[in-house]
Amino acid sequence: MSTNQNNLPAIISHCKEYGFIFPSSEIYDGLSAVYDYGQWGVELKKNIKDLWWKSMVYMHENIVGIDSAIFMHPTIWKASGHVDNFSDPMIDNLDSKKRYRVDHLIEGFVENLDAEKGAQIIADMELLLAKDDFDGLKNMIVNLGIKCSVSNTCNWTNVRQFNLMFSTQLGSVAEESDTIYLRPETAQGIFVNFLNVQKTGRMKIPFGIAQIGKAFRNEIVARGFIFRMREFEQMEMQFFVRPGTQKEWYEHWKETRMKWHLALGIPQEKYRFHDHVKLAHYADAACDIEYDFPMGFKEVEGIHSRTDFDLTQHQLYSKKKMQYFDNDIDEATGKAFGNYIPYVIETSIGLDRTILMVLSEAYTEEDLSTAEKQDSRVVLKFPIKIAPIKLAILPLMKKDGLAEIAKELMQSCSEHFFCFYEEKDSIGKRYRRMDALGTPFCVTIDHQTKEDGTVTIRYRNSMEQERIHMNDVKELVMKSMH
Repeated sequence: MSTNQNNLPAIISHCKEYGFIFPSSEIYDGLSAVYDYGQWGVELKKNIKDLWWKSMVYMHENIVGIDSAIFMHPTIWKASGHVDNFSDPMIDNLDSKKRYRVDHLIEGFVENLDAEKGAQIIADMELLLAKDDFDGLKNMIVNLGIKCSVSNTCNWTNVRQFNLMFSTQLGSVAEESDTIYLRPETAQGIFVNFLNVQKTGRMKIPFGIAQIGKAFRNEIVARGFIFRMREFEQMEMQFFVRPGTQKEWYEHWKETRMKWHLALGIPQEKYRFHDHVKLAHYADAACDIEYDFPMGFKEVEGIHSRTDFDLTQHQLYSKKKMQYFDNDIDEATGKAFGNYIPYVIETSIGLDRTILMVLSEAYTEEDLSTAEKQDSRVVLKFPIKIAPIKLAILPLMKKDGLAEIAKELMQSCSEHFFCFYEEKDSIGKRYRRMDALGTPFCVTIDHQTKEDGTVTIRYRNSMEQERIHMNDVKELVMKSMH
């Protein structure tokens, strides 16, 4: 279990108070498991998107990006298996009528047990899930005496499957033929565009297609703040490879994606790989990169070897060939590899989960008390490259021309990175506010600035200050972002 288990309520409160994340439709009492990103949350989100996109698309000559539509032909979801297989085991309490996802119900129960006993229960649950043993799962819930949080009773229904896709109507007439789905994942938009991208981009195997986009799942039990929501964003890359090479590429992308996570400055011990006990119907290997969230180790990214399932299914249902002609020579036969349907390695990271991961890692409460006075601060120690505000520019006062000098500095820097200007309140209060927003640098313009052009720069993490020339501020911040 995580050692910072009590941090989540504090993080949620901080996110709302400082403009990162708000409950959606809050003035109408909210909408369960739906959130809006505020002015600083949207900057944090954009910076993480840009970091991922650069690492995937800009740093790889053989990976390109697309943006496919949320509405897609309904047969796509039949071909992909989502209509028949995209479901979770659910159980209802007969007294409260409250519905639970079975794995969430059991996971919630073991949070109050010691780590060893809890780990064994989770392992037993995963084996039952792998076998689709619904009777066994109900027996486990009954035998453990797991109660409904509302009725406080153990009066449970049988376990059954519940499809997670949202359906809607396309057109003006509500007929069965007009039923379409909000996409539950972004991957299928990549697969159905495989040939379009390959031909127009003159792409040669191995190559990848990346995408960032919204997905929608009708989660019955959505919890953990933005960890599990009904409307969320994914950052996915599907990497198309020659059949028979998928295992080495799977290992390659496991290593590559873990390096990306560690480059965020998060310690290795906060991550772990978790191999899937039950493989999805399309996979021959699958694992999760898990982070130690305030509620324990949970998945933030999945890496899957999807074989040729998706392209084969779309070829079958669409009656369009999804083959690739490979004119490279097979050393074993001396002939070209010829036509085949590529295998796929998928990397799929939840953007909202990544934001929660970064917030969890950055959120710090510090006691700064001395013998003379009590003092403390809350600071978000974001990596500089993803911090929403890179530089706060704070004139000591509005008068004496200090505000004009500050705005000149603001104008010279704003083209290169996000700056924030503030002249209200004491300088100490402004520093604390910038700490709470995760701003790595604060520059104070004072009367000495008018004399020699120097400013006081304050460093967020250490709170140390030094005088540097105003002309050096932009370069200092830009260097720190790399």
